[in-house]
Amino acid sequence: MKFLNDSAPPYDLTYDDVFMVPRRSAVGSRLAVDLASPDGTGTTIPLVVANMTAVAGRRMAETVARRGGLVVLPQDIPLDVVTEVIGWIKRRQLVLDTPITLAPTQTVGDALALLPKRAHGAGVVVSAERPVGIVTEADLTGVDRFTQLGEVMSKDLLLLDASLDPREAFGILDAAHRKIAPAVGADGRLVGILSRKGALRATLYTPATDAGGRLRVAAAVGINGDVAGRAQALLAAGVDTLVVDTAHGHQESMIGALRAVRALDPSVPVVAGNVVSAEGTRDLIAAGADIVKVGVGPGAMCTTRMMTGVGRPQFSAVLECAAEARRHGRHVWADGGVRHPRDVAMALAAGASNVMIGSWFAGTHESPGDLQQTADGRLYKESFGMASARAVRNRTSEESAYDRARKGLFEEGISTSRMFLDPARPGVEDLIDSVVAGVRSSCTYAGAATLEEFAERAVVGVQSAAGFAEGKPLHASWQ
Repeated sequence: MKFLNDSAPPYDLTYDDVFMVPRRSAVGSRLAVDLASPDGTGTTIPLVVANMTAVAGRRMAETVARRGGLVVLPQDIPLDVVTEVIGWIKRRQLVLDTPITLAPTQTVGDALALLPKRAHGAGVVVSAERPVGIVTEADLTGVDRFTQLGEVMSKDLLLLDASLDPREAFGILDAAHRKIAPAVGADGRLVGILSRKGALRATLYTPATDAGGRLRVAAAVGINGDVAGRAQALLAAGVDTLVVDTAHGHQESMIGALRAVRALDPSVPVVAGNVVSAEGTRDLIAAGADIVKVGVGPGAMCTTRMMTGVGRPQFSAVLECAAEARRHGRHVWADGGVRHPRDVAMALAAGASNVMIGSWFAGTHESPGDLQQTADGRLYKESFGMASARAVRNRTSEESAYDRARKGLFEEGISTSRMFLDPARPGVEDLIDSVVAGVRSSCTYAGAATLEEFAERAVVGVQSAAGFAEGKPLHASWQ
């Protein structure tokens, strides 16, 4: 990457401060761009879901990996639960979504509680593991909550062969004017569910898979306690990337924890952070990091900068740390500060190999939280920072009341925030579509066919606040 007219400013920059200038390009199509990351994590799109309790769960991990990204399971989840979740993700289908299954004797109330867990809003009614009906939110509107599903389900089923090519499945669904259908194996038992849009996406995305063809998932460890023991257990469970994580990554405790993890000789990439300087990047690489996580304070749930004055504008932090990592043959992840697809593109232009997204994805059907509704009918989920009092309380649940109370006095994050679902993009796949479309176009404007070429060819300029505002679309008349 280079600055327009070689005019790098003497101050640090956020994503809003910069723009990209188009260059002569021989890349004629968005789909000709390869978005696979070069950092060894196996992502086929440069997106990583942050290890936040309100964001990164099993449904999120399954869905994002199927589209080529990676989810980092949080470090404050009990080890036995994380192990079970990793195994569950490894058993998921690469094309078919995991269905919400219900019995004919279950009630409308049961279904209404479960359907929001999936963006497609449908549940399969099964008997003896075979589909006998399907219910959608539309079927249940205005129906008594205690009515059994056998009375209201649609019995006019279109069943897909689970081994069917996604393009063929799309054609069948389209011809039948169906948005979704259960998929069954040769024995007639339910295997999964496939929507028309899901079939289309399966032809456009490549899943992030391990050597055995199973979906990838990452997991985080903290820097306190038995770090090596937890890391060893995660490796045994089949985790594909280890993330050694703390808010202040440039400290002796992190160096020691990272060395302990590296001493295990893991065969998967090791990520460590967070830092915002070349020195911090260099020290973590020397201690054993394959990838350095960059970002202090840019996250939507983070109050670190307002509480402490510590942090750094994210574009400049990524630019400096990525340059240092390249000198050592390593990579960086840009963690935090992403609000729009353009921000992902700017992070990649600055040299990041993957971009982490947290709270933006909290407002989707696939995040772990329960769907809630405001008085005026807007749907939302709660998000909270991982250094907030709420997160600290969850993380210290097994400590004494005194220790918990003492640690609860020190927080650097928002304990509750409403992340509203976008009615036009309520699922994480909808947001991924938007981000990937933007990044692909950015690469074509730069004349780059790969992410590595993009980081080399991008020409970036600095703009005023008015320049940033000028680029925003106007959804209503300005007259």
